[in-house]
Amino acid sequence: MRTIFTGAMAFTSVAGGAQSGPAVVASAAVNDDIRPFHVQIPEEQLADLRRRILATKWPEQEPVNDGSQGVRLGTMQKLAHYWATGYNWKKCEAKLNAVPQFITTIDGVDIHFIHVRSKHKNALPVIITHGWPGSFIEQMKIIGPLTDPTAYGGKAEDAFDVVIPSLPGYGFSGKPAVTGWNGDQIARAWITLMERLGYKRYVAAGGDWGDNVTENMAVMAPPGLLAIHTNMPATLTPGISKALNTGGPAPAGFSAEEQHAWDQLDYFWKHRLGYAIEMANRPQTLYGIMDSPIGLAAWMIDHDTRSEELIERVFNDQTEGLSKDDILDNVTMYWLSNTAISSARLYWEDKRAFFDIRGIRIPVAVSAFPDEIYQAPRSWAEKAFPNLIHYNKLDKGGHFAAWEQPVLYTQEIRTSFQSIRKQAEN
Repeated sequence: MRTIFTGAMAFTSVAGGAQSGPAVVASAAVNDDIRPFHVQIPEEQLADLRRRILATKWPEQEPVNDGSQGVRLGTMQKLAHYWATGYNWKKCEAKLNAVPQFITTIDGVDIHFIHVRSKHKNALPVIITHGWPGSFIEQMKIIGPLTDPTAYGGKAEDAFDVVIPSLPGYGFSGKPAVTGWNGDQIARAWITLMERLGYKRYVAAGGDWGDNVTENMAVMAPPGLLAIHTNMPATLTPGISKALNTGGPAPAGFSAEEQHAWDQLDYFWKHRLGYAIEMANRPQTLYGIMDSPIGLAAWMIDHDTRSEELIERVFNDQTEGLSKDDILDNVTMYWLSNTAISSARLYWEDKRAFFDIRGIRIPVAVSAFPDEIYQAPRSWAEKAFPNLIHYNKLDKGGHFAAWEQPVLYTQEIRTSFQSIRKQAEN
């Protein structure tokens, strides 16, 4: 066992390499490859966070009556007040430490992951991947319903073993010291992870970058991967993709459902893609969000219109799928782990068209939430995935589906893989 110091932060590691991150503890090793992990943030780091929030240098009020110039001053000041005076990270830390967490080193990078085995026989293993500006915290609400379905209105035969990794450069995973960690490389690492955990048959799910990684796993089609689920699928044909990227008109002949999806994508391309362009081109320049917690929070909130509007309502004390603590748990995770820039590098590493069809042949399930960046039409999903085993167009939910609507998301995961379970048992 050795203790490694990085600046003001430290963690204890067993049989693993150094990583830059918050103060954490990895306890006695399970074996040479997998080490238990425990979160323990020193109080001085939390005090420094509160000090920085209170010392924020604020801009003037935006001269418009909407969010067209960015995240509104009133929203950020309400967030800052609660973050500095009402929020308690230790509650989040206790929730994280209540589930089994581990570190394993794959291709030279420490990968943090949650691994919860179900008590039920023949549970189906699933690896679920988050995106940006999310973290493994997104999936915390679905662990219980998936692993212990009888306690949440389900049946024993609905049970899953759940694996939730943190992307490299995110959360408590290590930060790659070399280039090359794109969606393909991460997909290969996840395949290795599931093999290392002893799973010969499993399924995968994800949204945002989690979709990218999950769909890349499906393209590789390792023998153990039986099917995937996505809540942000890549379904664009070359013609649609070209029209979006060149700012052209919508292709002719769209149905009403397809036109709605086009309108959502066209708006996102023209009005909300700035954060991705900056991170894809100059991630290292984002020093400001490494130094200012309010700068970081605003950068993360300014992702997509529906999510920003939801967060604004939350800090105006309206009841939503997310709470103030939910939102600040995630932002605080980024702050304490010093991952504002290391997470942004994934956009630099992987510049392929995010929503273009990849040519997947294994079974795919799609859940189309209305407030996602776009609600993929069934017709596009059927063209993109010739082995489409499930499609459902939901009435509620957005970009952070598992986080915002855990009951609906859990139902979708259960339904999506019902036809796959017998293959997993063989």
